Amino acid sequence: MARERKFSTEELFQYTKQLLLEHGYEGFTFSLLAERLEISRGAIYKYFENKEELITDFMLFEMKYFLAELKEIAELNDFDRQFEFLFELIFRNREIHQLIEIGRQIPSSLNEKVRNNTQNLEKMHLEMYSYMQNFVTLGKGENKLKPHIPDVLVLGIIFQTIAIPNHFGIPQDLWVQSIKEIISHGMFTNK
Repeated sequence: MARERKFSTEELFQYTKQLLLEHGYEGFTFSLLAERLEISRGAIYKYFENKEELITDFMLFEMKYFLAELKEIAELNDFDRQFEFLFELIFRNREIHQLIEIGRQIPSSLNEKVRNNTQNLEKMHLEMYSYMQNFVTLGKGENKLKPHIPDVLVLGIIFQTIAIPNHFGIPQDLWVQSIKEIISHGMFTNK
C-alpha cells in the first residue's frame, strides 16, 4: 500500500478556505478537499470527524489572525488614523465577512468539539465588535461621526462595503478610496 501524501495545517486551511468561498458551506465536502490536496478522504477523517469540525477549526484559525491584526487599531490614538487602518484591514481581509456568514450556517449541536468551536467563534466575533465599538465611540467623541446615527448602522455600512461587487474592474486603490470618500464625505456635491 502506498504511503499517504503529507500535508500541513496551513495547506489544509488554504484549500478549505478556497473551497468554502467557491462552494459555500453546503457545497463543501471532504471529497473536494481530498482532491485538491491530492490525498484520500480517509487522511482527513484521521483528524476530523466531520466537515463541521474542520470548518470551525479553520474559522478559529482565520479569526485569530484577523483579531491579532485588528487589535493594532487600539494603538492608534485618533479616529482618522483608525479609519484608514480599518479600511486597509477589511479590504485586505475581505473574505472574513463571507466566512463569518458561512460559519453561521454550521449547526453547533453536532458534537462537543463543534459546539466548543462555535462558542469560541462567537466570543471572537464579540471581541471583534468591541474593537469596532471603540472605533465608533472615538469617532463620536471627536465629533467625526454624527451622534444620532446608531453605532451598529455605522459598523454595518463600513463592513458591507467590502461586499459591493466591482463589476467594471475599477483599480482596487481607486475603488477603496472612493468608498472611503463616500462614507466620510457623502456622494452629493455641496450646492
